[in-house]
Amino acid sequence: MADLAGKKALITGANGGIGKSLVTAFMNHGVSIVGADQQTNMVDADYWLAGDLTDTKYCDMLPHNAANLLGGLDIVINNAGIIRRGPITSATDDDFIASFSVNVEAPFRICRAAIPILAKTKGSIVNVASCWGIRPGPNHPIYCMSKAAIASMTQCLGHDHAHEGVRINAVCPNEVDTPMLRSGFSARGLDPNTAIKQLNSTVPLGYIAEPGEIADVVLFLASNQSRYMCGALVEVNGGKPVI
Repeated sequence: MADLAGKKALITGANGGIGKSLVTAFMNHGVSIVGADQQTNMVDADYWLAGDLTDTKYCDMLPHNAANLLGGLDIVINNAGIIRRGPITSATDDDFIASFSVNVEAPFRICRAAIPILAKTKGSIVNVASCWGIRPGPNHPIYCMSKAAIASMTQCLGHDHAHEGVRINAVCPNEVDTPMLRSGFSARGLDPNTAIKQLNSTVPLGYIAEPGEIADVVLFLASNQSRYMCGALVEVNGGKPVI
């Protein structure tokens, strides 16, 4: 993917499990990075823009501020996300508001601000959705709803802005071995290592994804190798359906 060398990218959730792999993968391909997260400097990046994705002004200005720092902008990765588990009958207003603020409204605002900038560079956006947003699984209605919104937005924007030369696609992982997944097991009183071993046995390829395996697909979607893809939802699931 030599065409990525010299490109400039904004990555949200850059200190998360997938985010760190994204920063490393893109920098290894010669991309200059602005990382956006609440906590910064936990992984190498050229610049950091610390902030809270529930802050609408922060989201609205992220692409502009990243472009100013980098001297332009070619790629935006909407990677940040949160997950609130449990059936709707146990969900709180905060669960709903926080999930939609981070998982839906923030990418909406970032895409809205980024598209005019990317139209000048014929750039690309890659959103991180989920297999669970395409075929919802049990007892995660808020998470599934929010990821379905991202999937739908990706398809809409991919169609609407292709004529401007801006390609917008999404990667849709199933389970990924990240701190967020492990903390969810711990919160339910489960041993994360045991729980992940059990999950591995449910995947046809034999294991749940590592963050780097998601990053590889994002690299592809951001590169010229996917130049004819617009509004695509690419499932990365090891052959495991949502059940």
